[in-house]
Amino acid sequence: MSNHQRLDDGMRWRIVGRLEAGQSQVQICREFNLTPRVVCNLWKQFQDTGSIEGKPGQGHPRATTATEDRYLSIIARRNRGATASQLSRDLYAATGTCVSRVTVSKRLHETGLFARRPAVCVPLTSTNGRVRLAWCREHRDWSMYWRPFSSMMSPGSA
Repeated sequence: MSNHQRLDDGMRWRIVGRLEAGQSQVQICREFNLTPRVVCNLWKQFQDTGSIEGKPGQGHPRATTATEDRYLSIIARRNRGATASQLSRDLYAATGTCVSRVTVSKRLHETGLFARRPAVCVPLTSTNGRVRLAWCREHRDWSMYWRPFSSMMSPGSA
């Protein structure tokens, strides 16, 4: 998500009104907590067109609303093993909004959720488990003798 916020029409008209009244752009920037570029561009637009209409947003409109994004996040947390395709079907069943699995994964990434595939590994047999445990117990003191190369080459040892 971007860090900037769009100005609503009421605030745009207040800024233009103050500029017409003779207030400086710097004062308006401080008062409304805006960057000078925003005020300058708004004033130029008003002088050129006589309008304060904002430009339409760039890019494709979002397929989901903020409420649907929250719903996806909630059902993903409740069912941690659900795939993006399953979540897409759940969203369609609940709200009637049809979105792709890619859209679902993007929405989950925005909330900090990421899909993880479990690593496929051969499970240990009881014999392998015993052998590994015995090896670990036999070599548990290796940390005393196993030092990184950098600690062996300390400045005072040379």
